Amino acid sequence: MAAERYDVIIIGSGPGGGTMAWRLAQTGKRILLLERGEYLRREKENWDSRAVFLEGRYQAPETWTNAAGDSFHPGLHYAVGGNSKVYGAVLFRLRLEDFGEIRHPDGVSPAWPLGYDVFEPYYQAAEELYQVHGLRGEDPTEPPCAKPYAHPPVSHEPRMQELFDGLRHEGHHPFHLPIGVRLEEKGGEPTPHSPCIRCSTFDGFPCLVNGKADAQVICVDPALRAHPNLTLMTGTYVERLHTDPLGRVVTEVEAIRGEERLRFAADCVVVACGALSSALLLLRSASDAHPDGLANGSGLVGRNYMRHNNAAVMAISRRPNPTRFQKTIGLNDFYLGAPDWDYPLGHIQMLGKSDGVQIEAEGLPDALQWLPTRPFDWVARHSVDFWLTSEDLPLPENRIHYRDGKVHLDLTETNMEAHRRLREKLRGLCDRLDIHPHLLDRRLYLGRDIPIGGTAHQAGTLRFGPDPAGAVLDLDCRAHELDNLYVTDASFFPSIGAVNPTLTIIANALRVGDRIAERLAGG
Repeated sequence: MAAERYDVIIIGSGPGGGTMAWRLAQTGKRILLLERGEYLRREKENWDSRAVFLEGRYQAPETWTNAAGDSFHPGLHYAVGGNSKVYGAVLFRLRLEDFGEIRHPDGVSPAWPLGYDVFEPYYQAAEELYQVHGLRGEDPTEPPCAKPYAHPPVSHEPRMQELFDGLRHEGHHPFHLPIGVRLEEKGGEPTPHSPCIRCSTFDGFPCLVNGKADAQVICVDPALRAHPNLTLMTGTYVERLHTDPLGRVVTEVEAIRGEERLRFAADCVVVACGALSSALLLLRSASDAHPDGLANGSGLVGRNYMRHNNAAVMAISRRPNPTRFQKTIGLNDFYLGAPDWDYPLGHIQMLGKSDGVQIEAEGLPDALQWLPTRPFDWVARHSVDFWLTSEDLPLPENRIHYRDGKVHLDLTETNMEAHRRLREKLRGLCDRLDIHPHLLDRRLYLGRDIPIGGTAHQAGTLRFGPDPAGAVLDLDCRAHELDNLYVTDASFFPSIGAVNPTLTIIANALRVGDRIAERLAGG
């Protein structure tokens, strides 16, 4: 059967693929966007903690294996918009220092082969496209920015304003988190025309009212409405990529849709399945010309996996915390180090407000076992919730690969001492800000590390660089070994910094999109 031909095929509709589709649809060329999932259902369960967190209603039903041979479920979401359908929409630029070499106790975070100056105009375009709300100048680690944010910062609710003011009084530099949200406010409340209603189910939930600036709402749907040259095909799993006999050009994309096996061809193929799934696709595409996996002459496909050292931390306040939209404060005062530590510690931000169902799902912490009842709702009412991120290092042995027909994810943690110290900094802040109470002489400060299945910040499996021996992709994120294969998810990261990676994915997709548009225009 002859393969249907397009100018460009994009695999994956998340921030990397959806943004690329939006950019290339404007060229007038024939673009095909393939998505493994369907449109995520808009239903009351979108805002149901039990459905989202306990039952994993929207999570991919996959089972992978870790290095010890134990099974786990990765936190993947196959849908139009990808993982951005459930992300927290905090959209940071990497710090200027993140583009250079950074030394940690456990090793070196390598420098990027391109500097911040290359990405800056694309960061600005990405912030404007994804409607990022923020305020320049509050964060002392903020890199140079040519323009202010196009949208004002999301306002703090009263309890968060108290926390913000308390941090400033202690000499710190809290700032409004840069959030991608379709929100218009007046007096701290959404206007009648605002899609976002400032609910408590923004972070980690699908948005029932499309108030979150995700890849589907911002890029895919508008591009489909405006450009008939863009075609979206959902429920389509790309099994492998085929090349010419010499292995220099991708000639066909082989996919499965229901019971039907399909083949497509294009001048350019863009892979944007997410760092883990993109690497798996290249490994599945092994051939005589690429016996170890497509574009894997360096042996680095699937290696150098990073996902941050993340932790969700809940402090229990003496007073109730009635905040609904809690995710408005960030703190980077320890990002590059601290007076008692010569190495970077990381980033602190607010987490979406906990509820009793989420706390029950995690099990009652040891610190609460003394209580005669199981007061999940009480704990939730008094919780102040934080998200901590520290940088992990790109180790070759940290990798995604196939073995015995199963997907294996090997992960050795790095820089956990920095992460521990960051927790202690937060603990000290809570003590001074009267968030830590004394209830029956017990301090309630609860935290959990994100397990191996926490793949929200996946990056690094197809790193970019000028040397084919040390990188899978070149500086334009085109595979060194193939003329027409590009990658635009977080696979290309050589290091990950300690802030959320999504804005960098979006900015890079716009950058690479410009290169592909130039190529298409040149015939």
